[in-house]
Amino acid sequence: MTTLKGKTALVTGSARGLGAAIAIRFAELGANIIVNYSKDKEAADKTVESIKQLGVKVTSIKADVSKVSDIELLFETAVKEFKQIDIVVANAGIELLDIPVTEFTEEHFDHLFTINTKGTYFTIQQAAKNVADNGRIIYIASSTTSFPFAGVAIYGGSKTAPRYLVEVLAKEIGYRGVCVNSIIPYAIDKAGVFTDPKAYPGYRKSLSEANPMGRLGLVEDVANVAEFLAGGLSSFVNGQHILVNGGAAG
Repeated sequence: MTTLKGKTALVTGSARGLGAAIAIRFAELGANIIVNYSKDKEAADKTVESIKQLGVKVTSIKADVSKVSDIELLFETAVKEFKQIDIVVANAGIELLDIPVTEFTEEHFDHLFTINTKGTYFTIQQAAKNVADNGRIIYIASSTTSFPFAGVAIYGGSKTAPRYLVEVLAKEIGYRGVCVNSIIPYAIDKAGVFTDPKAYPGYRKSLSEANPMGRLGLVEDVANVAEFLAGGLSSFVNGQHILVNGGAAG
């Protein structure tokens, strides 16, 4: 069984959805947790309360990953309070679906790339600077980076560049025993644009039907893989991108 007892994990965008599920899973395994949020303090407080009940140390830190100064302050505050960071999950991001190439705007581009690309790049940079030796850095990507489909040019593009960064960083800091990997989830129920069960009914139906398992992914599916990558069993898994998509080919 995986144990993270005595470890400290920082998960960006962990007020709700995938980030919250991963933070709670790590807490269940004994890790102390830094919950990060940018706007939704109420959701962050609920996640913190859930984690407190698990008997580990937890705090929430407000930081907008679109601002490098906020990212730097997030890590500075986390290190000051917890002394050491062992696991960083770069999860914070936003989605945009159903925008054809002929219709996306400069505003769409700037908004998604500022958060999903720039924000992730500088989060991972700070992780590389601050994570302890033999630590773990995990990027939450998207299956649109492996299987492009109509309407996701901006979203998929913005999530693709950090996959390259993962491979480069794995080579640069592997000597420290730090493993840097990506999780590439399918469309996930109760997360992102599918948080609302009534949102995007057409996409929900077509993606479920196209999947060999006949459903969308669950936050628990992603947390399972995050558990593996955060623990000792992944000590020789580095620079990899793990698909969590039920065997879907698109």
